[in-house]
Amino acid sequence: MSAESNHESTAESSDHSAPASDEHKYAVKPSDTDGMPGGIPYIIGNEAAERFSFYGMKCILVIFMTDYLHWMGSSEGLSMSKATAIRHYHDFTAAAYFFPIFGALLSDIFLGKYRTILSLSIVYCIGHAALAFMGTPPIEASWWLAIGLTLIAIGSGGIKPCVSAHVGDQFGERNKHLLTKVYQWFYFSINFGSFISTLLTPWMLQKFGPHWAFGIPGVLMALATLMFWMGRNKFVHIPAGGASFIRETFSPTGILAIAKLMCIFVFVAVFWALFDQTGSSWVLQAKSLNKTWLGFTWLESQIQAINPILVLALIPVFQFGIYPAIDKVFKLTPIRKISLGLFVMTGGFSIVSMLQQAIDAGAEPSIGWQFLAYAVLTASEVMVSITCLEFAYTQAPKTMKSAVMAVFLFSVTLGNVFTSQVNRYIETPAVNAFVGGLKFSKLKVGEEVSNKHFAGVKKDDTTFVVLGPDGKEGTSDDVIVTFNEENGVDKVTSECEPSLQDAAEKISTAFFANNQTLPSTEDGAAILDGITDAYGNPIQYRTTSRDTYQLDSAGADKEEATAWDQILTGTISRVANSTESEQDPNAFSWLERKQIRVRGGGDANKTEEVMKELRAARGGGKETKISTDYAVGGKLLLDGAAYFWFWTKCIFVTSLLFIPVGFFYREKTYIQGDDDIEGAPREEVQAEAEH
Repeated sequence: MSAESNHESTAESSDHSAPASDEHKYAVKPSDTDGMPGGIPYIIGNEAAERFSFYGMKCILVIFMTDYLHWMGSSEGLSMSKATAIRHYHDFTAAAYFFPIFGALLSDIFLGKYRTILSLSIVYCIGHAALAFMGTPPIEASWWLAIGLTLIAIGSGGIKPCVSAHVGDQFGERNKHLLTKVYQWFYFSINFGSFISTLLTPWMLQKFGPHWAFGIPGVLMALATLMFWMGRNKFVHIPAGGASFIRETFSPTGILAIAKLMCIFVFVAVFWALFDQTGSSWVLQAKSLNKTWLGFTWLESQIQAINPILVLALIPVFQFGIYPAIDKVFKLTPIRKISLGLFVMTGGFSIVSMLQQAIDAGAEPSIGWQFLAYAVLTASEVMVSITCLEFAYTQAPKTMKSAVMAVFLFSVTLGNVFTSQVNRYIETPAVNAFVGGLKFSKLKVGEEVSNKHFAGVKKDDTTFVVLGPDGKEGTSDDVIVTFNEENGVDKVTSECEPSLQDAAEKISTAFFANNQTLPSTEDGAAILDGITDAYGNPIQYRTTSRDTYQLDSAGADKEEATAWDQILTGTISRVANSTESEQDPNAFSWLERKQIRVRGGGDANKTEEVMKELRAARGGGKETKISTDYAVGGKLLLDGAAYFWFWTKCIFVTSLLFIPVGFFYREKTYIQGDDDIEGAPREEVQAEAEH
């Protein structure tokens, strides 16, 4: 890209573009120049700041939901399971890429791109403010989170198709050859903002807490909005299509263009189903990796910063090296770039699948292995995402630029909905989650409620009695959930708990006898051979990382994968190593300080106990300990390496199925011209791509 920077610097300002008509305050068509439009720097600057705000907020969402959200009030609430957090993360991402449909309609029919971007950017800023105020009374933190994410989805989603299409609108016939270069700079700004925020925001979350971590991205979004407004006199403002938009959308040309593109983008949706997991399942995987790499100790969320750096590095490599080399072998059309990129994504997920296999076996691989996976995944992104961004614009009829961009972005929604639904169905209903949802309700003592998973839940002072699968109170299959003084869940008990705790003792004995190493899944199964729960079900064992394992059984209904599965998770807190012992034992993170305040409750003795527990949990204790957590329900049916291999198979099959679709697709290009103003006759600039 730097090789062309001298040519681009000679671009003429859009102040020199054709004069605006009497009905318009701003220029409404591209200037007759072969240089760079004057509004491009404002768009690029706006995009960098906006992407900082979006990715800065998004990169910490999963960690926030699993580790921080239940501490945001005055008492400890129920922690969110990883499958639920992944589901909510992808629900939000899906929404953020669904609202482009409404943004495109608002832009192309009523307001035009500029006014749509400016007005929805304000909604965007309000959403960031809601996240920054999360935990402020009287609104519950979860409600602040829902409000903030909804507004951000509306704001960010609404402007997405308009901003990228607004870039293309600045170009006419004479300078359309600069489109590819500008879209590369556009993508550069996205990744520059993403890189800085992904490094900074996780650190802000750890040191200063969620208010600052979510507040700083909000400030950047406000700056992005200001920068866009400052470029108003430089931009070409293509008027809204109005009735002509409706006519063209539902014309044979419009319907055919959208139908053809959807045939491509439905396959690209599977790419997004995998790609966006770098912010969810990959972050959670990083928790079990050795995070010291390249002389730096990484936070789980920070490894995502590798992606934008690699994008910036790989774009010129592909543009000036790989693409020309392939083009000498066969004609490299955009469709073929996408097809190759889908196969490359298969390689990226194969790496994290094998990495998870090592974790499941009790190893602690370096986080550097995720770097290798990111390198392959990013190569796939360059081939698929950047190509689709330009492809969506050039394949769209002239008054449908934003609408077709929305169709492309909707493929991201489809992919994230797929990921969300997979995570919804792989987790069995949990007693804790259902009862936790009732604890703040107006349920009276003695009152009973039920749902499709549980026959009934009855409140009894500070406890909830969950009726077992027989639906009768007072029988051996009942589950008792007790709340503590701070209104948090204190413990869950049932007939099966003692048998699982006994099994955990055998695993603990084997751990200390084997040089503080957890038994392998096979060895653990042999240790527990013949041991059953209270209902005669075998207790199964598996390692989930070097320092965690899981025991489970079918429970009272004697059926696998139901709400009555019994689960015990064991977690090891090891003695501090030499590096850890050098750390200040009193230097607590924001989350640890919050736990000290809430759990200590102002009592000096309680506070000191909590501080000791926290030091031990992070490897600062004087002896290695194993803690256990017992739950009923909430079992993951697709976990560990099996989860990642599932997605690897999905993208591989998609890659194979895409080959014939791409072969039969015929490209047709539309570029804005001088005749594209306010209902003037539209003569299409068409280019049949070679196949």
